[in-house]
Amino acid sequence: MQNQPHALREVAKLAARLGFTAFGGPAAHIAMLHDEVVVRRQWIDEQHFLDMIGATNLVPGPNSTEMIIHVGYEKAGWRGLIVGGLCFILPAALIVGVLAWAYVNYGASPQGEALLYGIKPVIIAIVLQALYRLGQKAVKNTLLLLVGVAVFGLYLWGFNELVLLFGGGLLVAIIQVWRTRAMSAMLPLLSVGGLSTLMVQTLQSSTVKLDQLFLVFLKIGSLLYGGGYVLLAFLRNDLVLRLGWLTDQQLLDAVAIGQFTPGPLFTTATFVGYILAGVPGAIVATVGIFLPAFCFVAALKHLIPFLRRSIWTAALLDGVNVGALGLMMGVTWQLGRAAITDWLTALLAVVSAVILFRWQINSAWLVLAGAVIGLLLYG
Repeated sequence: MQNQPHALREVAKLAARLGFTAFGGPAAHIAMLHDEVVVRRQWIDEQHFLDMIGATNLVPGPNSTEMIIHVGYEKAGWRGLIVGGLCFILPAALIVGVLAWAYVNYGASPQGEALLYGIKPVIIAIVLQALYRLGQKAVKNTLLLLVGVAVFGLYLWGFNELVLLFGGGLLVAIIQVWRTRAMSAMLPLLSVGGLSTLMVQTLQSSTVKLDQLFLVFLKIGSLLYGGGYVLLAFLRNDLVLRLGWLTDQQLLDAVAIGQFTPGPLFTTATFVGYILAGVPGAIVATVGIFLPAFCFVAALKHLIPFLRRSIWTAALLDGVNVGALGLMMGVTWQLGRAAITDWLTALLAVVSAVILFRWQINSAWLVLAGAVIGLLLYG
């Protein structure tokens, strides 16, 4: 780990660039991060990157954001933890904030179909390349291969991703420890303690109190597993049904904007906060939903080495790692069916994959090229 200003600048530059170019959701974000920090810069080796993915999947919050915070912490200490997270979150939050302003003032949700038309096929190629490389390290034996394939199939069949992730990890732990005839032991249950309630200045905009808004999003950031669809369920339950602050249509518009902008989907909170209470609301909601991620990563930093030292937890982590790759494969399959809709998107995906596997070009350039092609054709 390096604490020099140079390391901090490197973390800031990388996180900010990903914040502006990382389209496609957590699987794509992690794939782009892998390309940057494992393949190109060699800040982290394959095994440790896999362990960070596995550990991140064990706690709530936005996985790709937590991974970037992890990398910042590894490279530049606690300053890197803060700077990396902020530089990834802020570009997306600013873009979403501008779109929220346009939505409130002009009464329409900006459309990003043309942009995504060219980007989505490129994202599929990027994720496939990352899955191939990570799979070479993660699939250490036939058992892990079978677990990964089973998670992939069961996810597509509709099983809950948390059940698959923890179930796969426990299965691998039990079988591998039994194989080595280790003494039976209780599997440690790792959990991260709750966050302290923060003091926030109470301001009011119509019926929306900023302290209440902050606590709603702090709760979501502290408890949410499962990505965008689960985020939609949390937001609807709290903001539409319980508090009556949003309509269903406003909520759907917020999630749609979060999906077609770069960076973490959790910047949906920025959009919702702006609608409810202007700029103060956008700031409060964004801080609330992302703050737990920084705390979880700070705790996990010290737990990951412990996970590798115990035969039980090392086997559990191996199982969670292949389970996470299985889930990424499932998401990629679903995204691929939505992204590759005609001969041109198929061609974009194939050409991107060939370029990535043959020449290892920086994936951000391919994303930008896909965006330009989409805008030129359908903008």
